[in-house]
Amino acid sequence: MKNQLLPTIILKREAIHNIDSILLFFKYNNQLLSIIRTIGKFKWSKSRRCWHGKFNQENLKLVRNSFGNLTTIKEDASLYSVPKYNIIRSPRILSNDNKKILEAFIKYLDGRMYGKSTVETYSVFIADFLDYIKDKPLNTLTNRDVELFVEDVFIPKKYSISTHRQFISALKLFKLFYPESKIEALNLIRPKKSKFLPIVLSQQELLEILRVTKNLKHRAILALIYSCGLRVGELINLELKHIDVHRLQVAIKNSKGRKDRYVNMAVSLTPLINNYIRTYNPVIYFAEGAPSNKYTASSVRAFLRKSCKLAGITKTVTPHTLRHSYATHLLENGTDIRLIQTLLGHNKPETTMIYTHVSTRSLETISNPLDEAVKKFKINKNKDEYLKINRNI
Repeated sequence: MKNQLLPTIILKREAIHNIDSILLFFKYNNQLLSIIRTIGKFKWSKSRRCWHGKFNQENLKLVRNSFGNLTTIKEDASLYSVPKYNIIRSPRILSNDNKKILEAFIKYLDGRMYGKSTVETYSVFIADFLDYIKDKPLNTLTNRDVELFVEDVFIPKKYSISTHRQFISALKLFKLFYPESKIEALNLIRPKKSKFLPIVLSQQELLEILRVTKNLKHRAILALIYSCGLRVGELINLELKHIDVHRLQVAIKNSKGRKDRYVNMAVSLTPLINNYIRTYNPVIYFAEGAPSNKYTASSVRAFLRKSCKLAGITKTVTPHTLRHSYATHLLENGTDIRLIQTLLGHNKPETTMIYTHVSTRSLETISNPLDEAVKKFKINKNKDEYLKINRNI
């Protein structure tokens, strides 16, 4: 008979150090600890706060037999799927000639005034491509070499469509830089974009995120991102001198596409901003990890995940979700789509139009056909008779 006083054991499956593993989570208990130590096939993970061992049917059966008659075992759905592994990138091996060509390509991109992020992304793609072709002369490369690279590298690693599109863009520029190649740029077709709708939080969810974020700096960062619809890169690069609390304006300088723009700041945000600045005394940037040093995007993502967990939000939320929510809420409040485009810094109105698909305001104007059918039924029937769609339909 199971001992109701013993803690429940939760079983999960994850990759630990790229090894398929069983994870056992349970509250501290001397009896359970004695058993798992006796088994001898599991180790304690201080970072994950659980016991873990190699995943196989033998170890899974061993856990069930050892603990099944003593306490409740809850098996997570992850036990029935293969975990994700971290991709370990092997060092690139480029010939001296290809290294010089790569360096010249980077200078070429800099000379065309591409942004730092674009230069880094495109140069990595071309470096991977040069690593793949090894010593094959560049002037003999054809579109088939490009196809083989995608088939042998992109497909096994399950790279996204957006990554594939970026690679094609990088290769088209490389063809302009190195026209001696036999690659035909016109025949390099980018795969069609995925048309996924953005995840949007309700205003209640956003307020709850801010409420559970106890750290003053973190709360100020999240509030500013949402209030101004900022990209995480814009937040990180935002300098104090570009925030005008009196005019309730924030100047976004040299943003995506080398553009400047102004956005308005919420009146309700000013006490929080003033409190944060007086408490933390940032020197140059609004968000600083160390004095005069920029904060990191990974830090913002990390504390946002923590706040979402505390708020009980199960959606996948990133800093960009706050920007999506800002745009959607503006649209729902009646703001003109062209003005939203300006506030977000979009080049094309089509980019901004995606928020019309997630706005509840437009959906609320649609009369659902089921509701219309129920109304007609009520009109046609006697007053004493009515339809209940949960039964007798």
